[in-house]
Amino acid sequence: MARFIRDILATLSYEPAKAPADREELSRLDQRLAHFADKGAGTGGTISIQPDECSVWDGNPRDQPGLTADSCRSLIESIASEGGNRIPVLVRLNPPGSDRPYQLLVGSRRRFAVGWLNHNGRPDLRLTALVVDLSDEEAFRLADIENRERADISELDRARSYQHAVDRFYGGVQSRMAEALNLSNSQLSRLIALAQLPQEVIDAFATRDELRVRYSELLTPLLRQAGQRGRMIAEAQLIGEQQQALARQGDRLIPPATVLARLREAAMPPSQEEARDIAIMAGGARIGRAKPSRGGGLTVDLSIAEDADLDELLARLRETIVAVRATPLL
Repeated sequence: MARFIRDILATLSYEPAKAPADREELSRLDQRLAHFADKGAGTGGTISIQPDECSVWDGNPRDQPGLTADSCRSLIESIASEGGNRIPVLVRLNPPGSDRPYQLLVGSRRRFAVGWLNHNGRPDLRLTALVVDLSDEEAFRLADIENRERADISELDRARSYQHAVDRFYGGVQSRMAEALNLSNSQLSRLIALAQLPQEVIDAFATRDELRVRYSELLTPLLRQAGQRGRMIAEAQLIGEQQQALARQGDRLIPPATVLARLREAAMPPSQEEARDIAIMAGGARIGRAKPSRGGGLTVDLSIAEDADLDELLARLRETIVAVRATPLL
């Protein structure tokens, strides 16, 4: 078994599968696992366990709460029709004293699907598994091979797992990790840069699935300048609040291209007139801006959430108007 798994690590390609996300075609790793299970049928090559008998290893980048019956529908139907998962999951023994005997390394979707079926009319189904003896670093590489072949793992989830793994498994040396994963140093650097985006910028996008490495390549250089960074984070906070308000109202959310354009625009140095704008704050968040006009009037832009405290908002607005009136024109 150990030789079989290490042969997979040594020979499998890291190029992601080209099949559409909605098709359950076998990936290269799946093909190898299915072939091994078929070849070893009846010889003790695989075991049958209950899904709850294994905990999920924390080194796998897949977002476990993100697995739902809808996202796994075709897999659930396939396993139900075949009477089990033909492609085995990979588990290893948990340390003595653990509350579950096994630790799941590869096969989160299959585990979820069998567990869902157990609770929805098919309590007889068991999870077919291969027990392997792998180090954490080997387990990470194997999970990475499988996850690169899946379209339902976000680039952000993968980037965050890489950021965590470079310290956990490779002593903080990116070049060592890049070599082990068959990536170029630049590819790995771009992925880790995505994971290092400020949380305010991440929250500005409607979903984290919308974040792409190419966005990070555009935003990261701008975020390195202190002045630009402050303006971009302020704009990101405003966009995030607007996204939340739109979601509560059931309206269409701000698309990623618009979010990206607004963040890049915020990085541009303000004009002399824009520099005199005063932010309007309420509840610790920016809700708009005010600026004096040369005609003696006042321009106010507001973005008011549905559940905003109107008394506090009006009080902050009054304070801002007084401050703007006291600002001398240039």
